[in-house]
Amino acid sequence: MADVIALLREAHLLSMLDEQVARGLTRLGADERPEVVLAAAITSRATRQGHVCLDLARASSFATDEAGTTHAVMPEAKAWSELLRSSTLVGAPDDVTTPLVLTGERLYLRRYFSYEKRLAECLKRRIDHVESGVDGPLLKAGLDRLFPRVSEARDIQRLAAMVAVARRFCIISGGPGTGKTTTVVKILALLQEQSLRANQKKLHIMLVAPTGKAAARLSESILDARAGLACDAQIKELIPDEATTIHRRLSPIAGSPTRFRHHEDNPLPCDVLLVDEASMVDLPLMTRLVEALPAHARLILLGDRNQLASVETGAILGDLCGTATEPSFSAAFARQLHELVGEEVPTRSDAAATPGVSDCVVQLQKSWRYGEGSGIEALARAINAGDDEVAAAILSSKQYADVSLKGGAKDKSLGVELRVDAMRGYRPFLAATTPRAASDALGGYRVLCAHRTGPFGVEVLNPLLETALEEEGLLRVNGRWYSHRPVLVVENDYSVLLYNGDVGVVFPDEEDPRVSRVHFVTADKKERRLAPSRLPRHETVFAMTVHKAQGSEFDEVAVVLPDSATKVLTRELVYTAVTRPRKRVAIFGSIDVFREAVRRPIERASGLKERLWG
Repeated sequence: MADVIALLREAHLLSMLDEQVARGLTRLGADERPEVVLAAAITSRATRQGHVCLDLARASSFATDEAGTTHAVMPEAKAWSELLRSSTLVGAPDDVTTPLVLTGERLYLRRYFSYEKRLAECLKRRIDHVESGVDGPLLKAGLDRLFPRVSEARDIQRLAAMVAVARRFCIISGGPGTGKTTTVVKILALLQEQSLRANQKKLHIMLVAPTGKAAARLSESILDARAGLACDAQIKELIPDEATTIHRRLSPIAGSPTRFRHHEDNPLPCDVLLVDEASMVDLPLMTRLVEALPAHARLILLGDRNQLASVETGAILGDLCGTATEPSFSAAFARQLHELVGEEVPTRSDAAATPGVSDCVVQLQKSWRYGEGSGIEALARAINAGDDEVAAAILSSKQYADVSLKGGAKDKSLGVELRVDAMRGYRPFLAATTPRAASDALGGYRVLCAHRTGPFGVEVLNPLLETALEEEGLLRVNGRWYSHRPVLVVENDYSVLLYNGDVGVVFPDEEDPRVSRVHFVTADKKERRLAPSRLPRHETVFAMTVHKAQGSEFDEVAVVLPDSATKVLTRELVYTAVTRPRKRVAIFGSIDVFREAVRRPIERASGLKERLWG
């Protein structure tokens, strides 16, 4: 086993940090058997790659590199788990003294086991709670007014509203354009109507998202949706439009990124908490957020279960949604809804089905963003289904004008087709003569990459794009703060109200053209000008990673694939990429690499789904 660790280190499949963490733990536990050290090291590696735990049955994947070469043979899972149970380093779930926890064939670092257990317990209390005192006739009238029954797709939105009002916990999942925000704004109106009728009190509603960019988009979407609500002006005024990041809402304690002022003993002052882009929230943060909710508060999660999971640990939304695709409910909950509003709702075919998390999940299906015959929508559906043959046929055919497959970028060059596409795509932005016009035009086109580093990553493509745009005469790069430089903020800075994901544009100062200013447009359409020295950590953003593009929309997108299938390149990544544009997506790369990505879903080891779904 000692040789296995050395082989994995030599193949760069195990870092020095992982090995040192493992050896430190095993020394403390007085058990330095090679099998125990190996298990601890790979568990550390697994959590850094987004897994909540190490699935011993799948440990062999950590011995295989990007090229598919296996560098070591792992112990057999059953024998390995039996050996680990005899270790002083490994404890059962109820043993709080050991740094590692083994349950079945899942091995956890104690900290992540605690997060998963606490989150499941908090959610179960909400999952099991059906609200009493809901005014059925008032709800029925509100549903008829806000969700008239005109189509099956609208009926699912109506169903989501019924669930959110009737339960203390609700998940509304759906792809881009399925009406998640429109639906939830109407739900907030229904909840305020219920509260005012019951006790003449308004509900304190909080809106949060994992990033500043996502929070700004949520604020903007709610502002737009609220204006068209078919309800009293008083109700509209009670729906907030200011969203903040989860970190900011929890109020971090200075000097400690993981400690917050709001927690179980000092809960958030709210009656309803809406979390947008929930797929991007990692396990530790979601646990702290849910623990900080008062017992009476409703929790509503919005997101797209098919998108990329958090870059940190866990795949919370995917675990919570389980395998459900069509809304269906236990017989008991279906009866409760019928008694409440007099409507039949889909019931689970399993006659023995008991109330549980499935009663809290509604998946919106119909996208209103794309018209009939949309290639983007057809491609997204094929990707979600894991049907690489259909996805490749859609991409390669001439049937759809809004999707296409083109030649990939070249090592150390853009390649002819990507260069032509980028020159056309960025021309309106670079022709803009005012900061506001440039900011608006920048949302028209973006190059997205699977990787940050490497020959097809952001760090290589951004300089190549700068050079190509300058050679084309569209850009003049004179120093770092050249005019029309697009800037992406990559960390939160509450002192200047800039957040990870915010995008600004550099323009000369109106009064002194020798001075550069970075211009940002806020969610309420106001403009801000900042000196470059005031910016938090940032980077040029002609190209950005697909991860950074989550929660963003563009008119057109160019997706650059690497020249070979890598572990980063997954079904969820290509789905997220192709659903960023409103009008057109072009894939630059090999059809074989694309197909391999569609066949490979993200598989993050976790016990959360089993805890909640059984």
